[in-house]
Amino acid sequence: MATGGAFKTLGENDIVSTRTLLHEAIPITGTIMSGTYGQYGTFGAEPNVKNHSHGMFQTVYDYPYLSSSANHIFDITVGVGSNSTNYAAVAGQSNGVLSQKAKKRNVYNQLAQVLAGYDKDGKVLDFDLDGNILAGGTKHRDVFVIPFSRLLVKDEIKKGSFTMKLGVGSTFANPFQDSISIVDYSGSDGYFVNSPAGEYGVLYAQNRTNSPIVNSQLTSHPNGVPVGLLYYQAGIAVLSASVFTGPALGMARAGANGPHSAGLLDHDCQMGGYTNVTQMLTASNIQGAANALRHRIQDITFNNTTELNSTIYFCRAHHNEFNYSTNPTYLTGSKIRVKTNATDTPVSYITTIGLYNDNNELMAVSKLSEPLKKTPDVEFTLRVRLDY
Repeated sequence: MATGGAFKTLGENDIVSTRTLLHEAIPITGTIMSGTYGQYGTFGAEPNVKNHSHGMFQTVYDYPYLSSSANHIFDITVGVGSNSTNYAAVAGQSNGVLSQKAKKRNVYNQLAQVLAGYDKDGKVLDFDLDGNILAGGTKHRDVFVIPFSRLLVKDEIKKGSFTMKLGVGSTFANPFQDSISIVDYSGSDGYFVNSPAGEYGVLYAQNRTNSPIVNSQLTSHPNGVPVGLLYYQAGIAVLSASVFTGPALGMARAGANGPHSAGLLDHDCQMGGYTNVTQMLTASNIQGAANALRHRIQDITFNNTTELNSTIYFCRAHHNEFNYSTNPTYLTGSKIRVKTNATDTPVSYITTIGLYNDNNELMAVSKLSEPLKKTPDVEFTLRVRLDY
């Protein structure tokens, strides 16, 4: 900070760094995913949904994707792990499905490498039910994956803010006759940090409209039943296909024959003409499975996070500093313009603050909203904030 042709050095007590997290609510309605721009099931009738020629994933936009106003919202894909029984079942299908078998396996491996990582032997780890990657236990080996656009996620998804309402009705024509909420309960301390992609939390299924979770399930899973993972910095939701199968959810349902849980949702997953999710993963291509899942998403809401880093400089003008100006117009005829008599106290007006590096090179300029009158009996502390 210049003063009378010199510079005032800012010490460590004059500089402080801060970190601010800004959040924005992101609502994604089901009508955008299936119905706003066309009826699902008719070829070309959903112009905001793009099916790529490679067949590896499907992309959803907020407007018809050929429009210059369209924004990428998220993708949908399907991954099947090598240890999955569905992966083995695909081998008995036609050659067309065999190619999708390889793609589903490649999708799973690619995402598992990035999100779950490797074990000590260099083997790709599977997605884990409760976040204990290196331990044994249940793994998610058949997954739907939803990578959200960076436009929506910003720096990360806010922990504890994610909710997805998923229709699990018994017919494809009326999927929301029965529904569940899939939520993230990580909060400020319930997340994991053992992923190479950053922090992540467990997604839980709860609040089934026609069948609440039984007490025995609440004892072992007080937040609900784990059905997926949410990677905050990566902005990716991994949803287990077990959300459409009874044994994984373990919820009780009062049907015509009384409450039962085994195979609960097998007959509730008539997506795209298939009887259950197993057939969907084995006999359908990725595009068909993505269509089916999208048709059953009622809405998705979360808060994104923008990390704002700031450096604040406290520029202090003490009573005996900055009372004169080096501006040539400050003098006229070798006399100070703002002084009528030689005995008058000096006066200057602070209008600009310049931040210089060690070589006295100007790096940043800050303008005041109005000039500040500076005299020997006045002191100022001016706060300059740089955001990045």
